[in-house]
Amino acid sequence: QVRLVESGGGSVQTGGSLRLSCVISGYGGNPNEYCMGWFRQRPGNEREGVAQISSLRTTLYIDSVKERFAISRDNVDNTLYLQMHSLTPDDTAMYYCAVNIACSSIGIYPADFTYWGQGTQVTVSS
Repeated sequence: QVRLVESGGGSVQTGGSLRLSCVISGYGGNPNEYCMGWFRQRPGNEREGVAQISSLRTTLYIDSVKERFAISRDNVDNTLYLQMHSLTPDDTAMYYCAVNIACSSIGIYPADFTYWGQGTQVTVSS
């Protein structure tokens, strides 16, 4: 059974930093070969893709987090990370990690991802 467990969320003030982690277990096949992504859902909004990283470590970000967020992966420990800097209240959301067979080259779409974690809350106060 595939399991994704996020951690690292919390409450910070504007300008602060957080590092999210996601440990993946039970995924069949070679972990080096799958796509991993971070998503967030703000109250009243649909879930949106934030960043993704391919098996070749090709990354893709939405415009609003470029230069502030960095996604990375450790294939030995099957862990996905999201380093977040210069946080603003607009970044307040539940953050989820997800896994898919392959990354799309044109966008980060929740519908493309198969396995999901339960989420970790990030709250940024002004």
